[in-house]
Amino acid sequence: MTEYAALPPQPAIDPAAPRPPKLLERMRIHLRTRHYSIRTEQAYIDWARRFILFHGKRHPQEMGAAEVEAFLSYLAVERQVSASTQNQAKAALLYLYKQVLDVDFPWLDEVVQAKTPKRLPVVLTPTEVRELLLHMDGTTGLMGQLLYGTGMRLLEALRLRVKDVEFARREIVVREGKGNKDRITVLPENLIAPLQAQLQKARALHEKDLAAGFGRVYLSHALAVKYPQADQSWAWQWVFPSPVRSVDPRPDTRSAELLERRHHVYPESVQRAVREAARRTQIAKPVSPHVLRHSFATHLR
Repeated sequence: MTEYAALPPQPAIDPAAPRPPKLLERMRIHLRTRHYSIRTEQAYIDWARRFILFHGKRHPQEMGAAEVEAFLSYLAVERQVSASTQNQAKAALLYLYKQVLDVDFPWLDEVVQAKTPKRLPVVLTPTEVRELLLHMDGTTGLMGQLLYGTGMRLLEALRLRVKDVEFARREIVVREGKGNKDRITVLPENLIAPLQAQLQKARALHEKDLAAGFGRVYLSHALAVKYPQADQSWAWQWVFPSPVRSVDPRPDTRSAELLERRHHVYPESVQRAVREAARRTQIAKPVSPHVLRHSFATHLR
C-alpha cells in the first residue's frame, strides 16, 4: 500500500464568520471611504455592473484590454451614447481596476478617450425667459427664478443651505461647486422676499421634524465628525427641503446606522417643471434648468 505524507490540519471554517464583501460592495465601501459623492458612487457601481453583465458575469480580474474596449465600443456604436457618457464609463472601469482590484495595467490609460464635441449652449431671449417663469409656480417656480437670477447650476441651488444666503449683503455663497470650489454670486433684489418666505416654510418643517425626533440633514464626513450636532441645527438645513423624509443610504458617522433624514428637493422635480412650462409656453427650443444658467450669463453681458 502506498504511503502518503500526512497533510497539515486544515483550519475549521466558522459558518458564523462574516463573509468577505462581494466585488461591487467592495467598490462601494472603497468609494465611501474616500468620500466620493453619492451620485458618483451610484454611477461608478452601475457602470461596473453593466460591464460585468455585458461579458456574461465574468469577473473583471479574468478580463483585460480587449473586454474593456469591446464594452466601450458597444456603448458608442450600439447604444450610441454621448462622448461624456462613454468617458464616464471608462473612468468607472479605471477606478474599478486601479483602486479596487489594485491592478495597474498600462493598457487602461491607453484605451481611447472619446472626444467631447463642443456645442453652443441653448440661450433663451429675455421674453422667452419671462414667459417660461410666468408658467412656473410654487417651490419649483422660485427655483427657476433663482437659477436665472443667480446663474447657479441646478444641484448648487438644490444644495443651498440656510447659512449661505446673505440677505444683508445681497449675495449667495455657493459651496462645493464645479471643481469642488466655493464662489459668491449675486442675490437679486426681487428674490429676497420670496426666499424669506421659503425659509419660513422650511423652518416650520424643520421644527416639526425636531418635535417628531428627526430633523437631521446630511453633512460631509469631516463636518459630521467635527460638529456632531450641526446636522440638526437650523443653519445647516436645506433652503429647499423635500416634502418627505427618506432613509439615507450612507451610514451615520457616529452610530453606523441608516438614519431617516430630510433630503433636498429632487432634481427631477425641477427638470419636469421646466419642461412642462416650456411646453405650455410653446418655446421651440430644448429647455432645461441649465438653459436658464446660460441665459443668465448671456443676458448679463
